[in-house]
Amino acid sequence: MTRFRPDDLKGYAAALLEAAGYTPEHAERTAEILVWANARGAESHGVLRIPRYGEMVETGLIDPRAVPSVVSREGAVAVVEAARAPGPSGMVVAMDTAIEIAAETGIGWCSARNITHAGAVGYFALRAAERGCLGIVISASGPLMAYHGARVAGLSTNPISIAVPTRGLPLLLDMSTSTVALGKILHAKDKGTPIPEGWAIDAEGAPATDPAKVATLTPLGGPKGSGLSLMIEVLASVLVSNPAISSVLSGQKGAMNGAALALRIGAFADPDVFATQIAELAERLKALPTAQGTDEILMPGERGFRLAAERRVAGIPIAKGTVDRLAALGARYGIAPPTPMSPP
Repeated sequence: MTRFRPDDLKGYAAALLEAAGYTPEHAERTAEILVWANARGAESHGVLRIPRYGEMVETGLIDPRAVPSVVSREGAVAVVEAARAPGPSGMVVAMDTAIEIAAETGIGWCSARNITHAGAVGYFALRAAERGCLGIVISASGPLMAYHGARVAGLSTNPISIAVPTRGLPLLLDMSTSTVALGKILHAKDKGTPIPEGWAIDAEGAPATDPAKVATLTPLGGPKGSGLSLMIEVLASVLVSNPAISSVLSGQKGAMNGAALALRIGAFADPDVFATQIAELAERLKALPTAQGTDEILMPGERGFRLAAERRVAGIPIAKGTVDRLAALGARYGIAPPTPMSPP
């Protein structure tokens, strides 16, 4: 693993993305969320994605210059047409629109049609929590995960994130509906390590431990994960008449969509009382007797916040395979990698 200063890594990521065709604004936003994920230990959604984003620009899956815009609004509901713009930019517009609506009505829902890979969706939910709202974000894409009982991909890993403001650090749930995110398989490839049995299956439907032989991912909790993924597809895609799954399964072109929900705390309760009660809830849970082998009970997002604070000082470690792939892309564009930090 090679460590880089967060700002250096972000600048490098932005330069690579801009060289691949992103506008400076899209490059900056995407680099920010990728490094945010790396800092929190979510390498699966970090800078390892950049080469793939470049490929998606070349094949037309991403329009690196498209500008997402709000195309309709009715009451507390709005729809954004992202037009295949870089995913982070589309979802920022969606969440910011939801927050604006919530400021007026107490609750705001904004669907985003035709987004592209948005990265760690917790970033967008946290945006709501930082503005006095409870934030919920979902996204849906084409088949990447087996439906429970099937041996081929039938649904996506459709993630969901919920961010809740409190007195201190927010509660931040950010999870995929698969056992692990696809990026964890990519990270294992870059590290040259096997994956645990149960994460994925091969082309024959047997458990895969070699990341190179993964054909599709497994749903989290079997029918629970595939059921939740299906409902996210309904809420994010079918609700705006832009199916991501049924179109692909019938041999047509797929889509990717997202949705952001903001609930203004002040419309439901006194924000200070709410924050205090959430803090008390967390304190009571953290005070429970720990199971054998557990040193501390953590709240959703707590490990990531701690790790990000550490990595701001110690640097962000990047797997050799990722470093090499980014360097190869940089060589293509004449962009040199940043100087690594000295080993601690």
